[in-house]
Parts: sequence; structure tokens; C-alpha cells
Amino acid sequence: MVADLSQLVKAYDVRGVVPDQWDEPLAELFGAAFVQVTEADAIVIGHDMRPSSPGLAAAFARGATARGADVTLIGLCSTDQLYYASGALDLPGAMFTASHNPARYNGIKLCRAGAAPVGQDTGLTEIRTLVEKWSDHGLPATAATTPGTVTERDTLTDYAAHLLGLVGLSGIRPLKVVVDAGNGMGGHTVPTVFEGLPLDLVPMYFELDGTFPNHEANPLDPKNIVDLQARVLAEGADLGLAFDGDADRCFVVDERGQGVSPSAITALVAARELARNGGRGTVIHNLITSWSVPEVVRENGGTPVRTRVGHSFIKAEMAEHGAIFGGEHSAHYYFRDFWNADTGMLAALHVLAALGGQEGPLSGLLDRYDRYTGSGEINSTVDDQAGRLTAIRAAYDDRDDVRFDELDGLTVTGTDWWFNLRASNTEPLLRLNVEARDERTMAAVRDEVLTLVRA
Repeated sequence: MVADLSQLVKAYDVRGVVPDQWDEPLAELFGAAFVQVTEADAIVIGHDMRPSSPGLAAAFARGATARGADVTLIGLCSTDQLYYASGALDLPGAMFTASHNPARYNGIKLCRAGAAPVGQDTGLTEIRTLVEKWSDHGLPATAATTPGTVTERDTLTDYAAHLLGLVGLSGIRPLKVVVDAGNGMGGHTVPTVFEGLPLDLVPMYFELDGTFPNHEANPLDPKNIVDLQARVLAEGADLGLAFDGDADRCFVVDERGQGVSPSAITALVAARELARNGGRGTVIHNLITSWSVPEVVRENGGTPVRTRVGHSFIKAEMAEHGAIFGGEHSAHYYFRDFWNADTGMLAALHVLAALGGQEGPLSGLLDRYDRYTGSGEINSTVDDQAGRLTAIRAAYDDRDDVRFDELDGLTVTGTDWWFNLRASNTEPLLRLNVEARDERTMAAVRDEVLTLVRA
């Protein structure tokens, strides 16, 4: 197909509808371009359970071997399992997944050796340029190049062992945990990672099915954790865990069936990682995580660093500061001891270890980390995003008790509240997040800003 990559190549990955926007011949070009841009002589490839994933991954491998690179295929895996393979084998990697998107979508998450991210500023633009050129004129002949080899390797057991080596779980009390895999890759990784732990596992939707017959594999949307919440209550479980489609994100439900803020999980894991490192270290958090995160980091001897939203920014800051941990509001959690990459599974193990190391319920344990009231992310369709942001700044400009910053969109901070409003990179949306010291203040600020946004 003649490629229109303007909607296919995103800021951090490749993602689109198969076969309308891309197909196996195009995947083959991406494989060749990835090898040329990274100058790799060997790469590792994994894929999720979507019907189109095995074929796309195989085509990518053909393109890579045609340019002389040896390929290690690890087959079905979660995205963080692919990051593990990239780190442990010290190879650039490609993961075929569209995460939580509907079944007709697929994509590629790319990384350099050691799971270092590939985004628009770190190679993805060059890859796109080559694929566009080759889709028009054909792949140049490579007769002088010896084709690469293809080998298969199972990394699941080693991935599980690496994670379990980073969290002490042997002494925890028995816990009953409900896990909703959403028919995604959590159904592949959880049984191996949890094997032998003192856990009574209640599995939900562990059958790998890229058509997502039960619900979308996006646990940040409240409608997709309703089944998990009900099951936690019905089972009298200690907690519930929900993974997204490629199982790199994990969302937590407490024993009351209430969803736990990812900011509270970030604060909990930050405290534990700081304790592992003698009460010293830097923790990265994006600007729409709760005030509680930098507070807990400081209370535990660490240094918080605030950054823009987006995994490429988090990973860059992790590398620059030698940070031990990083967390985002979207339930992505990054660890120095996991090559600065994100792994929801390791965050889940930390939650299990913290809960199982004491006798109280999860809700009580998290009280110390969940200190404020947040709105969650609220999207508004806006044609003139920049104009609306300017108007909203002007509306608050004459107030003496507020301060502004524009690290990522517009953040306005008052005495007892803050809000951030930022434009989507891919849609005509403004995304609003509000936090305050109490529900009434949060609701008042939220409603005032939404009125201005939607005027």
C-alpha cells in the first residue's frame, strides 16, 4: 500500500487500523527502517494477542533480516516483558500492540538497546521518513548484505524472576486478589509471576482474545473496572488488579471495591523504593499527579522532580537524574532497576508486598498516601485550543493568590487547589485535571474552569 503515515506515526509509537491504515508489507518496511536508523545488528521482537499481531511481527522481522540484522522472536508477551528482553539482552526491541485500543487497531512500540525509548525526537521521525520513501519507490536492493537469522526464545520465566528479585514477597500474609486481565496479556504474565506466592488468585478474563469480548482493556475508564469491583466485593477479596491490553499498566481496586488513584500508588511505591535505597534518591512525577506525591517523597528523604506528561519525558528525566522511580497519573510506573522502563506488574508486586506486610486493609494503608480530592481527567472538544488557553489564563491573571506555569499546557495554582489544562497532541481536545484539599473546593474550581473552556 502507498503509505499515508501522518495519522499512523504518533509522538511515541506507531498505531492505526489494520488493514486500512497499515498492513504486513508496510510492517516489513518499518522493520528495515528500524534497523537502518538504530544501526542494529540484532533486535528482539514480541507481540500481543491481537489477531493481526503475529503476522505484523513476522513481516517486521523479514524487513529487519533483509537489512542484515539477526532477530530474536519472543512471541506472545506483555510490553514490559519486551522491555525486559531489550534490557536483559541489550538489544533494540519492537513490541506489536495497540495497548487498550479496539480490536481493529494495532501498533508498534519501539526501543533502543536497554529499553531506551524511541519517539519523534529519538529516531521515530527518521524511521517514518524512510518508510515513506520506500513505500513510494520500493526497498533498495541489499544484495551485498548477508541476511540476518531468526531465532525464537522464551523470556517469560526470566522476566518473572527479575521482577520477583526486586520486591520481597516471601514473608507476606496470605492475600486474596482478583485480577482482571481484560482478555489481554495479563492473562499470559500473571500466572507465571504469581506462581508460588501466598496469594489466592481469582482470575477474570484471562483468555487471550484480541477482540476483547468482555470489555475494553482500558482500566482507567471507570466502566471497564465495574466487573472487577463487583467481584472483589463478592469474593471478600483483599484487593483487585486490572491490567490494560498489553499489561504495562496496572490499576488497583481496594477491599471496598473502590478504585485507587494512581497518584496514591505512585506515592506508596516511591516510599518503598526510597526505603530500598536508604532513604535517598530522586523520584520523577508528571505535573498532574497529586500534591501527595512530592510530599511523600520529601517525607521519606527523596527529591521529587516534576516533568511533562508522556513516557518519553519521564524516561528522559529518569536517565538525566539517575532517578530510582517515576510515576504518572495514567498508571504507568517506571523503575531504575527495570532499565527506566514502565512496568505495571512491578508496581502491583509492591502493592501486594506493602499490604501483605501489615494487617490492615488496603484502604487504611493508602490513607497516608491519598490526601487530596481530584477530578480525574475531563476532556472537552475545543476547536481553538491555544485561544482557549490564552482566554483562561487571562481570566485568572488579575488574581493575587494564584501562580502560573506553562511547563505542559497551563497550570494555575491557588492556596488550596490547582488545575492543569493542556491540549491533546492528536485530537481537538483540552484535558482538564483539578485537585483541591476538599471535595467542595475541587468541584467549584472544576465547574468554573469547564464553564470557561466550553464557553
